Amino acid sequence: MKLRRVVVTGLGALTPIGNTVQEYWNGLVNGVSGAAPITKFNAEKFRTRFACEIKNLDVLAYIPRQEVRKMDPFTQYAIIVAQQAIEDAQINTNKINPDRIGVIWGSGIGGLLTFQEEVGGFYRGDGTPRFSPFFIPKMIADISAGYISIKFGFRGPNFVTVSACASSTNALVDALNYIRLGKADIIISGGSEAAVTEAGIGGFNASRALSERNDDYATASRPYDKDRDGFVLGEGAGAIVLEEYEHALARGAKIYAEMIGGGMSADAYHLTAPHPEGLGAKNVMLNALADANISPQDVDYINTHGTSTPIGDPQEVKAIEAVFGEHAYKLNISSTKSMTGHLLGAAGAVEAIASILAIQHQTVPPTINHFTDDEVFDPRLNFTFNVAQKRKIDVVLSNTFGFGGHNCSVIFKRIEM
Repeated sequence: MKLRRVVVTGLGALTPIGNTVQEYWNGLVNGVSGAAPITKFNAEKFRTRFACEIKNLDVLAYIPRQEVRKMDPFTQYAIIVAQQAIEDAQINTNKINPDRIGVIWGSGIGGLLTFQEEVGGFYRGDGTPRFSPFFIPKMIADISAGYISIKFGFRGPNFVTVSACASSTNALVDALNYIRLGKADIIISGGSEAAVTEAGIGGFNASRALSERNDDYATASRPYDKDRDGFVLGEGAGAIVLEEYEHALARGAKIYAEMIGGGMSADAYHLTAPHPEGLGAKNVMLNALADANISPQDVDYINTHGTSTPIGDPQEVKAIEAVFGEHAYKLNISSTKSMTGHLLGAAGAVEAIASILAIQHQTVPPTINHFTDDEVFDPRLNFTFNVAQKRKIDVVLSNTFGFGGHNCSVIFKRIEM
């Protein structure tokens, strides 16, 4: 069967460097670091005492007070960016059949704060069970997609993907395929995460995944730098309205870019470490290229997973060199996690938005916080260090990899009418 074309018609972003799409993009091109001392709890006794938190957010501007108390922050973030994206796409359910609009969301953890507070409260008490009636619906990851559908009346496909840090990229690939196959005309897709909690920081500290550069937190996320020592935990959300091309044209929708492919793979290697030769990363990029029916030479920019870990960064670069060969040295590569930190299950959506905006503005956002070259990386590679670069961008590939060996890549292309 002939697959339908899928385009991007709306965006929403809530990030540590901006609470709207425009603020987020301004932060990216200006190389702003979202890292700061943790304000959500007293982190004095933790090995890592900083994170990339959302700043100056007025949740009540989006959600009524009586509803806020029923939601974990990760769901609040989901609703906020979904509303931004829906307004951006000018979706009017009086003119569009809501049965043909779906929500496919992603979250790696879901309601971590809720779980921590409810279970912690029980064990600090006298053993008498006193749980909130909203405990379970606040905690479960799928509630984010459920709330979006309830708020906006969308009755199409509705679910949440969970694949650790690849979650929202998996959601985007699923949304792409549902529209391609005619199962929906529009899908609100993306992801949200709110893991800057005692359990989140403590758990990642215990696995030795986080940077501990407490005295220089603003530069702690430094992908590809010789002195990188772990990722910086972030929080936030990103929403993308994906729409069937002819449907978008018929209603005169603004089109940002075309989503032309997505790939998935597994490392089948280790719980938290990537495959030492980058095999899963190599396979997922090849799968995405094949799905998009393009060659490696067609790609202009790769928004990498690039978490700033000593092991992870080199394996992804090995995979890029294996897939792209000599063309790897003509590409721009950058990790926007150097600015936003690692948003876990929301990372893929937020970085997909960066990729779409790179096409729109013909600008590659930088990898900031680079001070010392690492001899493990070929000096011919262009990591877009410290300063954004203007260039012709027709095709962008974005990678996300998750604990458990889950890999997912998506590809966006400048729209050709």
